[in-house]
Amino acid sequence: MDNNISFTLKVWRQNGPRAKGHFDTFEMKDIPGDTSFLEMLDILNEQLIESGKEPFVFDHDCREGICGMCSLYINGHPHGPATGVTTCQLYIRRFHDGDVITVEPWRSAAFPIIKDCMVDRSAFDKIIQAGGYTSVRAGQAQDANAILIPKDNADEAMDCATCIGCGACVAACKNGSAMLFVSSKVSQLALLPQGRPEAAKRAKAMVMKMEELGFGNCTNTRACEAECPKNESIANIARLNREFITAKLKD
Repeated sequence: MDNNISFTLKVWRQNGPRAKGHFDTFEMKDIPGDTSFLEMLDILNEQLIESGKEPFVFDHDCREGICGMCSLYINGHPHGPATGVTTCQLYIRRFHDGDVITVEPWRSAAFPIIKDCMVDRSAFDKIIQAGGYTSVRAGQAQDANAILIPKDNADEAMDCATCIGCGACVAACKNGSAMLFVSSKVSQLALLPQGRPEAAKRAKAMVMKMEELGFGNCTNTRACEAECPKNESIANIARLNREFITAKLKD
């Protein structure tokens, strides 16, 4: 059975953060349904290069749903219409013959466009540098059971740690808030005893850095949770708020 589809592809082209952008439209013919979305963009670029045109710029690395680099806004959804997957895990069979597929970059003042659909997400790195770490002395590894941690806490911390820092939460939020990302990174440490000594300092530093970098405020629309490819919960935001308020009260 032939599962190839043809569709109209509209991609955002922009030469830099201050340049005026526009959509370019291409007709993609007979693309196999088992082609990943990024492989389809590779096919587009091969066609553009063969015709002497400039290829479309997009970000990618692992193509296994781990690195978070494939930050594309597809038909109004970060990473596309499928839930719980990144762009590189999205397949053309998700679409239908004759569809119009629109590809845009993350839209956030904190993520300036480098070129086309590649954005600068170094703001997330700066937030992590502000407090997303522990300063415990790194020496010989302790025995696994030296610090007993309840399984529920360990499981929840691991769930929080699955955040890949892709920025889909920011792209989905009408305010461009990074609260889901920051709260996930705070939570993965706040739930473990190794992260408690610096908990107050961490919460304040990361929230202050987030505000400094121009991210918006959270208004609990839950769009971030709905679009997160790793299904991070907004319960993390509630935990971050508790950590931050407790730290401020101690001051």
